[in-house]
Amino acid sequence: MDFRFNQQEEAFRREIRQFLSQELPPNWIGSVVAEDQYDTDEDWEFSRKMARKLGDKGWLALSWPKEYGGQARPFTEQIIFAEELAYNRVPGLDIIGIRLVGPTLIMFGTDEQKRQHIPPIARGEITWAEGFSEPEAGSDLAAVKTTAVEDGDYFVVNGQKVWTTGAHRAGWGFFLVRTDPKAPKHKGLSFLLIDMSTPGITVAPLKNIVGANEFNEIFLDNVRVPKGNLIGEKNEGWKVAMALLAFERAFIDIPAGGQRIVEELVDYAKEVMIKGESLAKNAVVRQRLAQMAVEVEIARLLSYRVSWMESREVETDSEAGMSKTTATELTQRLANTAMQVLGMYGQLAVDSKWARLHGEIQRYYLSTLSLTILAGTSEIQRNIVAQRGLGLPRS
Repeated sequence: MDFRFNQQEEAFRREIRQFLSQELPPNWIGSVVAEDQYDTDEDWEFSRKMARKLGDKGWLALSWPKEYGGQARPFTEQIIFAEELAYNRVPGLDIIGIRLVGPTLIMFGTDEQKRQHIPPIARGEITWAEGFSEPEAGSDLAAVKTTAVEDGDYFVVNGQKVWTTGAHRAGWGFFLVRTDPKAPKHKGLSFLLIDMSTPGITVAPLKNIVGANEFNEIFLDNVRVPKGNLIGEKNEGWKVAMALLAFERAFIDIPAGGQRIVEELVDYAKEVMIKGESLAKNAVVRQRLAQMAVEVEIARLLSYRVSWMESREVETDSEAGMSKTTATELTQRLANTAMQVLGMYGQLAVDSKWARLHGEIQRYYLSTLSLTILAGTSEIQRNIVAQRGLGLPRS
């Protein structure tokens, strides 16, 4: 089997690389933590600048239909684009809007909803937040308690969401809410789009483990949402949410970023001398880096598989679960390997003059701790693979 991309796809990859070399500052390093783009005003301004440039190129929505601002190009080109941005640590890709909201609207949205929301996402003009998790509803997402009660042409929404990435920067958010409290918990949910400037919404920042403002709490107090913002049918929001999460779990960014880390560690090992001998000649170091390179490639191919299935509108529940679990657990093993290769230098932050690899390994190590939790824990993913992929019974 030939895993190589064709000539057109490789030409597109070269085009992206040339564009990035022209648009990124000289000696660009970027951040191993993609969510850093939400942190400071300076980070956010540069992120939005890059988003608009990428939108002007038509690259943010390569495979989407042309009538919604896309280019109707092969899905593989969108994967190549995401891979190059992750490898080069380029901000500006609103993953929530581009990867989650857009495809979900194309699948479930009305024509009016598509016309309103998809073109601004494709142009990089607006960012989105994900209103799923709550203080008592994380892995058990169907346990959400945020309510939406009908009142004329509106839903009145009350409740709380937590761990909401980028909510303090977002223009819009999508929310899983309970519209029928008497129905079984998976049956009484609906999926709403909410303008984040709507009265009654309060966003409170939460610092993450690396000290950045990525996460937020959202409090909704009698927020009036037009019924036209309902995606799919009322009380059928679970179906929409599960489709959206399948899009989220492809995770091509993680193996792409992992490949960059492996390459940096290899270069570091070649340069460092211990007792007159290159660290790269140490058998243990060589074995560990080789193992990481193999695992990165496996995660990459699993991500390609999910993306290929999505391009053919094939259900990806179990495959996405495999991809997500493989990629996120890999990052933690890779972070541990990086710490061992760098030794005590790995603990130094970016502001230390003694830091190696720009101090990014410390941030990478800390940030990977959450990856096996977000978008569904590894335990949840294994249940999905067992039940939906292998047809095994519930325990």
